Amino acid sequence: MAVQYLKRGKPNSERAEDDAKTKAVVEATLKDIELRGDVAVRELSANFDNYTPPSFKLSEQEISDLMASLSERELADIKFAQAQVRNFAQAQRDSMLDIEIETLPGVILGHKNIPVQSVGCYVPGGKFPMVASAHMSVATATVAGVPRILACTPPFKGKPNAAVIAAMHLGGAHEIYVMGGIQAVGAMAIGTETIKPVHMLVGPGNAFVAEAKRQLFGRVGIDLFAGPTETMVIADDTVVGELCATDLLGQAEHGYNSPAVLLTNSRKLADDTLREIDRLLKILPTADTAAVSWADYGEVILCGTYEEMLTVANDMASEHVQVMTTRDDWFLEHMTCYGALFLGPRTNVSNGDKVIGTNHTLPTKKAGRYTGGLWVGKFLKTHSYQKIMTDEAATLVGEYGSRLCMLEGFVGHAEQCNMRVRRYGGIDVPYGTGAPYRAVTE
Repeated sequence: MAVQYLKRGKPNSERAEDDAKTKAVVEATLKDIELRGDVAVRELSANFDNYTPPSFKLSEQEISDLMASLSERELADIKFAQAQVRNFAQAQRDSMLDIEIETLPGVILGHKNIPVQSVGCYVPGGKFPMVASAHMSVATATVAGVPRILACTPPFKGKPNAAVIAAMHLGGAHEIYVMGGIQAVGAMAIGTETIKPVHMLVGPGNAFVAEAKRQLFGRVGIDLFAGPTETMVIADDTVVGELCATDLLGQAEHGYNSPAVLLTNSRKLADDTLREIDRLLKILPTADTAAVSWADYGEVILCGTYEEMLTVANDMASEHVQVMTTRDDWFLEHMTCYGALFLGPRTNVSNGDKVIGTNHTLPTKKAGRYTGGLWVGKFLKTHSYQKIMTDEAATLVGEYGSRLCMLEGFVGHAEQCNMRVRRYGGIDVPYGTGAPYRAVTE
């Protein structure tokens, strides 16, 4: 059977209009921050967050007071989740080795994994305080060895959220600012009179934060395009509609533009899921948000085979892909474009979002076609180096290099090689020519 859409979201043309409006707002805002620095940041914070403290940077005493307001259970839960993230990040870091090898006698090549020297971590929190996002960015940057870590989060209900601040501090942030949205990522990347700019921006956010990171890329590095959350449930008749509906709405509550897609080969499951979504939206406390997201961005797609589901899933490249079928490991083997996989009915996206240990900052808007999510390796730069240790190696490599440079017409390049051939090999190479061919014998 052909792929059928039982429910569609907004057409792509309308989504493109929304993106264009966001782009214009972000561009103007970043220019304002660049021109007016702290003054612009303060005005933006007043306008969007109604928050104008004496200093956006929290003092050590303010951080201590906020942490003291949490219960022992809350702090223990934060520490447990952060330990899972750190443990997995450390295992990933341990897999990344510096190398040095002798590729030819006397020729040494290697690479070193060097931490990015300063990182700005954005932790969303306008609608929901994203405590877990602090673990994913700040704690992972700490494991990578980043020497300067800034963390920004918007005020929550007019003041810093204690749990988010605790997670940032425990994660290893060196500077913590209570700022949100475009003004936060703009200030960290561009710099102001009071904020030294960073080399890299990381962390998820709403459409405006994601667009700001896109426009700032090049001036600074970014982890990936991590905009409004996306979720896809791939399911067959081994699960029930209530489970699928719960997993879809559990992510749709993130915001008003969070795509949630059911991909199934069971018409009964599709119909049951649609009925369950209608039922749950009547009792879900966050239904005001989830209902809008589902109405505008929710989709139900019916396929005839597992192979069709795989093709559609790889084409959509969703951020979160929940697989609940008789062929979960087959999807693990064959899926190529996604943010993260959640395999089997016992797991769910919330595990990855909050506690299990994998990173929840993941690619959206089909970026999973060319990148994975945030991980410890994103904070590391792999830099190569080379050494030539003997006259013989300098001569051998120089001769090949000289001729190959001349093959491309780079005479000046060739002379860099020729100088070594003359100096270390005692071979006369006329200026502006390639080195002669010599038979090399053992």
